[in-house]
Amino acid sequence: MANLTSAIGAATPIISVKPVVLAAPERGDDLRVRVSAPVSGSALPIVVFSHGFGGSLDKYAPLADFWAAHGFIVLQPTHLDSRSLAVTPDDPRYPNIWHLRISDLTRILDDLDTLLAAVPGLAQRADATRIAVAGHSWGAQTASTLLGARVLDASGSGAPGEDFADKRVTAGVLLSLTGTGESLTPFAAENFAFMRPDFSDLTTPALIVTGDHDQSLLSTRGPDWFTDAYFMSPGAQHLLTLFGGEHSLGGIVGYSHTETTDESPERVALVQLLTTAYLRTALAVDAASFEAAASDLAQDADAVGRLDAK
Repeated sequence: MANLTSAIGAATPIISVKPVVLAAPERGDDLRVRVSAPVSGSALPIVVFSHGFGGSLDKYAPLADFWAAHGFIVLQPTHLDSRSLAVTPDDPRYPNIWHLRISDLTRILDDLDTLLAAVPGLAQRADATRIAVAGHSWGAQTASTLLGARVLDASGSGAPGEDFADKRVTAGVLLSLTGTGESLTPFAAENFAFMRPDFSDLTTPALIVTGDHDQSLLSTRGPDWFTDAYFMSPGAQHLLTLFGGEHSLGGIVGYSHTETTDESPERVALVQLLTTAYLRTALAVDAASFEAAASDLAQDADAVGRLDAK
């Protein structure tokens, strides 16, 4: 692990401001965002992170803080499905939350100036030409749409739905990303119509991260369901598989969170290091970072994961 750490450089102190509020009248609730960044450095790339179901801007500190400490501005919205907002299934917005989630990420990109202004001097240190999206679980599906993935048309025709790809985004990190709709259980197929992705137009470079023990109650398949985007999209060129990893990938949702069923500091550390190295290379911070990390991982006999490429 020490060699892997050398591929991403030393950590620096960070600053975090929350909530920064973006007006969103058509959403029914204004959009609240956490802004985290290193206290020093210039030409800082930006990562927009979408939380999983029920999460919020306060979750995923193991990733958000780590990325910020290693030179990225991290923007974390609270989507309407957050437990902190208590939007219930009888709310008229509920069936469309998947679409509103995507709009949240687009709004952040549209209102970058407002978000960066929340931290004095950050706007002058940011590089808004280098942007990645990331997400976990439902958040990974949300983020994937900005990379080119689509949701199949609800009519049942099998045709790809609306194109949400955003040219401002040049890389992605997709953690525990659900697979295709053909493998949904009857309950999931009936209640989660949006979980029918099409990955054929996901052309923006992305790293897929999955656990080889991630068995979803929404799928009739095993953990391989979470690798579909890697095998079915032209953009997802790399797959990090965590040995023994379940849906929380060792605990990326947060420290001491009850939803973590596979707590493992070693798995979390590997996700931190490999995703950071990937982002450094994909966003043109250090062209050699990801290759160096991949090489070190391949030579580590005690590694808790494996990296594949195509």
